[in-house]
Amino acid sequence: MAEAVQQSFFDRALTNLSGAWRDVAVSAARSVGLTLEEPGADPEALRTMMRDCLEARGGEVSARARAAELGQTYLRLDPAGRNLFLRLLAEDFAADRRAIDRAVAGLAEAGDEPARRRAEQGLRRALVPPRVKLLTQFNGLPEGVKFLADLRADLLATLGDDPALKALDDDLYELLSSWFDTGFLDLEPIDWNSSAALLEKLIAYEAVHEIRDFDDLRNRLDSDRRCYALFHPRMPNEPLAFVEVALVRGLAGSIQALLDEEAPQDDPGSADTAIFYSISNTQKGLKGISFGEYLIKMVVAQLEAAMPHIKSFATLSPVPGFRRWLAGLSTEALDGLLSVEERGGIRALGGSDSTPESLSALLGRADWMRDPVIARALEEPLLRIMAKYFTVKRDDGQPIDPVARFHLRNGARLERINWLADVSPKGLKQAAGMMVNYRYVPDELERNHEAYISKGSVAMSAELRSLVRKSRDGGSTLRRLGLGTGR
Repeated sequence: MAEAVQQSFFDRALTNLSGAWRDVAVSAARSVGLTLEEPGADPEALRTMMRDCLEARGGEVSARARAAELGQTYLRLDPAGRNLFLRLLAEDFAADRRAIDRAVAGLAEAGDEPARRRAEQGLRRALVPPRVKLLTQFNGLPEGVKFLADLRADLLATLGDDPALKALDDDLYELLSSWFDTGFLDLEPIDWNSSAALLEKLIAYEAVHEIRDFDDLRNRLDSDRRCYALFHPRMPNEPLAFVEVALVRGLAGSIQALLDEEAPQDDPGSADTAIFYSISNTQKGLKGISFGEYLIKMVVAQLEAAMPHIKSFATLSPVPGFRRWLAGLSTEALDGLLSVEERGGIRALGGSDSTPESLSALLGRADWMRDPVIARALEEPLLRIMAKYFTVKRDDGQPIDPVARFHLRNGARLERINWLADVSPKGLKQAAGMMVNYRYVPDELERNHEAYISKGSVAMSAELRSLVRKSRDGGSTLRRLGLGTGR
């Protein structure tokens, strides 16, 4: 259902935006006597439209009409036409390097303070590509900021290593990051009484645990649940990011139990813990502009104020990189992380003299977690290996797991690994069914964040530190084999 809702939602949004801009363009054009034409994907026609947008002819109303016409044209183009549009912006409306060189020379030759100020202003103007002025014009249109975010999403999908397109992306990123400063954002609760359009967007944008149907959605918005989203005033109907929260007693250790529609409803008044079990960023075009840290801290503050009996804040998070990392270990590296008895048991159950092959065969069985012998044989070693996994760093000193990087950078503490916490096909494929809790302790956040940023320290609970110590020291083996770091 989620896929169908998502496609219907996006199709409708595109139609509405195109229609709104058509109305703006036609209305403005009539008022100033302009004639609107549909250029299709003809490069010269598109280039002319872009140049017209940069000219100041006719005042603000005319500029608004031309920008709306250009935006409407882009929305009507097929993928090849959109690529052409982006290429023209990147190559034909970049900064003039000769003008920059002249401005730099003028600055070097400036003799007194007034001349230097004039030269600096000239250099600043030369460094701004014409396309930035063009892109900024969309900000004044209905849903114009959303259009620019979607434009960047299209660009990111085709970026590759092209330097001209990367320069265009830099310009879009700078514009959007200045407009989406957290000081401009509003945190709003979402519940079952929110608009149908907004609830539909939750289904379409949910990125962690798919919302199957409206019964599933209603369960996630029940009285023992909370949902919060960030909004921008120029995109009032578009959540930028949202977090789903369960109010429970103690740490949650199973996503299936947490989302069970048949489970009895908990009394939110008796809860002592808020579990953030799904955090979704909704706008692909805002990649690199982080809302998650701000979102979590705002929600913690709001819950503390509204529900003082909630004393603990934690996540129930996936570990998307674990199985991929595990599969990349050589026989020697994997054997170095297991005891002799564990290696023998895995090989016997997997039917091979190779530990990696046997482990892969066992985890490849669709129902391995329901076999008590296999599950018992794998539980202790995999919990221990996952604890070790969180100590493995990339070349830049960051953890190899993307979710870990996010929460540890926020100052959270890696609290607990949960066995068979997500037995969905996705959970088994990503992390052999394991999930982790990151605990957000308000008084520790700044200290943990600083230690992580300055030294790469991973804040762990005593339970996790013990698991790491218990693991056989495969670290020397990993380093010798070049597996102590990863990209």
